[in-house]
Amino acid sequence: MTQIISDLLASYEHGRLSRRQLVQGLAALAAGGYAVPASGSTFQGRGLNHIAIRVSNVPRSRDFYEKVFGLPLIRESESSCFLGLGKNFLTLFQNQTPGLDHFCIAIQSFNADGVMEELKRQGLKPNRPSGSDRVYFPDPDGMTVQLSSADHQA
Repeated sequence: MTQIISDLLASYEHGRLSRRQLVQGLAALAAGGYAVPASGSTFQGRGLNHIAIRVSNVPRSRDFYEKVFGLPLIRESESSCFLGLGKNFLTLFQNQTPGLDHFCIAIQSFNADGVMEELKRQGLKPNRPSGSDRVYFPDPDGMTVQLSSADHQA
């Protein structure tokens, strides 16, 4: 799934996909929620939990996603907005450099301490904000991946 997302983003960044096509592709991935077991994998992915994007104007982007896709507002602040996307969600973060902030993969038997230990053991550089169960780490291309439980909510 990471490769699919990477390919979608590369196509968007090179002008081969419009923003609308990018969002439609990401939404289709999120809605699919499929998982193909890989033997010997570190974690068992269960679905795409959410995607977080950086936008230059949160209210404008919120209105766009509500109007075009009918995404309901979950909650918002001055600098962020969480929109429902089926059993998943889309997060919008205020930032003058629009693009992908991170994507979150729900894994089976999520335990933040165990995930941190395993990622460190594999030489990856995980980050866990103080007092949270959110675990982030870079993929080989430097994109931020978050891991969560299947029931992680906005």
